[in-house]
Amino acid sequence: MSHNCGHSHSVPSSVYQTLEELDFERGIWYAAQHNDITRIEKLLRQGVSPNAEDAAGYTALHYASRAGHLELCRMLLSAGAEPNSLTRAGRASSLHRAASRGLVDIVKLLLKSGALPDLQDSDGKTALHRAVEGGHYLVAQALLDVSDVSKKIPDLKGQLPIDYAKGKENMELVLS
Repeated sequence: MSHNCGHSHSVPSSVYQTLEELDFERGIWYAAQHNDITRIEKLLRQGVSPNAEDAAGYTALHYASRAGHLELCRMLLSAGAEPNSLTRAGRASSLHRAASRGLVDIVKLLLKSGALPDLQDSDGKTALHRAVEGGHYLVAQALLDVSDVSKKIPDLKGQLPIDYAKGKENMELVLS
């Protein structure tokens, strides 16, 4: 016996979300991206790891670092977040993310928490390369205060950070 109520179930495609999207929104990553400290605290109390990765390998610290949420970064690091965790595709660390956005306070916090300034992403770039590309003078200085080894590391195109400094005010002085 077949059942047909005669109702049309035409649902707009915008209503559907993938399981991956739902997982992201319910997870620690969405809360980190949106600086929802209360939700993060609850998730951590429930046993969610601060190092849990989304489908692309991003952790809550990647999202909080990129978005500029300093207090949340501090909280995640205190809860055991790994500052040197790399994303899958781009092999970017939280330090790469913060450096590319010019977020000097987060860069300093990550460095103080053990972030390695000389890690290279999938393009062979260090956080210093990313800071210089963005013209972030203070970030470049903070990175160099910890280690000047990055000045000598070429990316996959053979470019040193100083090669990206052309025409960027003060940047060539920092790197020389």
